[in-house]
Amino acid sequence: MAADAAIPLQPTDRDLASMHEARTLAKAARRAQDQLAELSQAQIDAIVEAMAEAVTPHAEALARMAVEETGYGVLADKVQKNLFAATRVRDFIRPMKTVGVIARHDDRRVVEIAEPFGVVAAIVPSTNPTSTAIYKALIAVKARCAVVVSPHPSAAKCITRTMEILNEAALKAGAPESTLGWMRTVTLEGTQELMRQREVSVILATGGMGLVRAAYSAGKPAYGVGPGNAPCYIERTADVPKAVADIILGKTFDNGVLCSSPNSVVVDESISEEVRRTFVAQGAVFLDDRAAATLAAALVTAQRLPNPKLVGKSAVHIAREVGLTVPEGTRVLIAPLTGVGRDYPLSIEKLCPVLSFYVVKDWHEGCERCKQILRYGGMGHTMSIHSRTDAVIMEFGLKKPAGRICVNTPTTHGSIGLTTGLAPALTLGCGGWGGNSTSDNITPLHLLNIKRLAYELRPAVGAAPIRESRVPEAQLPSLPARQGQSGVSAAALSTRIDQFLASRGLRSGEARTAPPATASPEPPRPQTAAAVAFVCEEDVRAALKAGTTISISDRTIVTPSARELGDAHRLLVHTSGPAATRAS
Repeated sequence: MAADAAIPLQPTDRDLASMHEARTLAKAARRAQDQLAELSQAQIDAIVEAMAEAVTPHAEALARMAVEETGYGVLADKVQKNLFAATRVRDFIRPMKTVGVIARHDDRRVVEIAEPFGVVAAIVPSTNPTSTAIYKALIAVKARCAVVVSPHPSAAKCITRTMEILNEAALKAGAPESTLGWMRTVTLEGTQELMRQREVSVILATGGMGLVRAAYSAGKPAYGVGPGNAPCYIERTADVPKAVADIILGKTFDNGVLCSSPNSVVVDESISEEVRRTFVAQGAVFLDDRAAATLAAALVTAQRLPNPKLVGKSAVHIAREVGLTVPEGTRVLIAPLTGVGRDYPLSIEKLCPVLSFYVVKDWHEGCERCKQILRYGGMGHTMSIHSRTDAVIMEFGLKKPAGRICVNTPTTHGSIGLTTGLAPALTLGCGGWGGNSTSDNITPLHLLNIKRLAYELRPAVGAAPIRESRVPEAQLPSLPARQGQSGVSAAALSTRIDQFLASRGLRSGEARTAPPATASPEPPRPQTAAAVAFVCEEDVRAALKAGTTISISDRTIVTPSARELGDAHRLLVHTSGPAATRAS
């Protein structure tokens, strides 16, 4: 993340205008939210599809605007990120159910119903401006949430243009007015005011640590994303050429501005020289101690943040700016280090094609070094391991404080779901390690409130048994039919109701008629003498094998799976006698 702007002591006229705009946009979004929440799944999907289709042809133009306005990154890579947000994210969220009943758990008799979280305040950074705006707008609308975007001041023009395209398409597809809003007068004060508005229900914050802390202190649920500082471990069994290529590709992608971009290489001593030679062959330059100190002095500020003037610039440009001479075509600058922390400035997240380089004895030492790097500004975010030893890979998975551990793939591409099976996303939670509320890749599901209908499976302890009173059929619990299916037949439903009443000691009544027999009745089975206290599926299977039935009473506890199997084979026979005590 780029360094945070200084916070003014007193709000200026521009700050006051920005704060007023934040209040106005939040109120308008809240009005839109009420209408948006009433739309059907088909209507929501049509709006999301229209937004994605509209912005896709503008991927290159928006990328060009972003590079020209911010000075960060690589045009071709920003095009790829825009297309990732507009197509890969869209394809991933397209089949998601986000309206009405979204899941049924018949075994537990639980039905899940989705409701929108509410108005989203979306903070968009300067490092990935247009792609993040596309991504956040799509996932918010998919969840039926109105969204107000606060652009980074240095990327306001390109983000505004992105939102204009998305908004025009959304309105034409039937979105309520003000479903998408964005701030034109952008200041830190205005952004903070937006996050504090009572109309705002949740915050999606991507930016510097100061902004993320402000999001979490706004008194609202927030998904904040901090720095990455991703270490990349190359274990002795790794495919070295591929590992090096992956790390360089990840580090040079958009000149390293993604939070999950590689920041450190940790390599086993036994292959360290091979790794060095491979890096050099693929366009890296290793710096000596003096050159590394010169680079650190220019790149790392007193606040231990990357110098914004060098963020997102190429390795050749950075070398030239700090007074170093490197060959044309140099892709990455590498500084060998022996420690992590304030005494080693280049061990921070660098957001440009600069890597630190550590040599360790074995994977045990490599494991500890990666932990140190993550603790110094990357807790909970991302790392990678390059290895062909599954046991070592699993140890890293078990021991590392990182939400995403990418295996034999670039961290930049793997973490966002471009080269892995992770959910495609440009907001990556860091979990409790990073002070975030989730370690997930953020999707529309994180912007939903899930209601649950929960039907009784077993009577509450101490409840008085109901014996002779008849329960009207209209009050009996029944789950809604699955979408696209015909539901339960009348005969089957009648049988289930009889079984339900019998399990509670009730009679079904003369009004119910049995379904016509379709096969010869089963011969009577021997019955256990006394009602048992507890029946599990194993008991039912044993009775089925022995050709006997099981006597149960009002007080018998029958597990759901035992009930289902027993009813299917008519093995559970209700008696009025007391339940017998049975040893477990």
